[in-house]
Amino acid sequence: MEPEQMAEGPLDGVALPPPRPLDSIDQDILRILQADGRSSIRSVAERVHVSRANAYARINRLVEDGVIRGFSARVDHERAGHGTSAYITLKIVQNTWRTVRDHLRQLPGASHIALVGGDFDVLLLVHTPDNRALRELVLTRLQAIPEVLSTRTLLVFEEEDLEPDS
Repeated sequence: MEPEQMAEGPLDGVALPPPRPLDSIDQDILRILQADGRSSIRSVAERVHVSRANAYARINRLVEDGVIRGFSARVDHERAGHGTSAYITLKIVQNTWRTVRDHLRQLPGASHIALVGGDFDVLLLVHTPDNRALRELVLTRLQAIPEVLSTRTLLVFEEEDLEPDS
């Protein structure tokens, strides 16, 4: 496959093949694994009415194609000692997204980074132990990044992760 036909992967320089179409069984497998990433192959196979070998092959293909990027735990940040959450909007110097993203990846408590369009350029979700740690992160760490022109902090009062249908 020609490199120009490859999509950029989650890590710079890692090319992924173009996505293959997903059928209804693949979609069902994704829903099951999103609801419980620890589901056994046998359980997945039974729920989507295919053999274990077929379920195993499909899950491997979804991983290889980059559709499934990994398996992780959903964390209650407050119970884990990070009771303060905030969305932080950033305006950045034009054409510096990759540099800024690399800085943001290093921030303690950063859990989501998005390049967006609109009144700001980047949306960052962070979880910190308390307001003092959040203030330190914004005033010391974020504003020290040369490509960051300005920030706005939106404190989260309550949040809920939406669970996929299983």
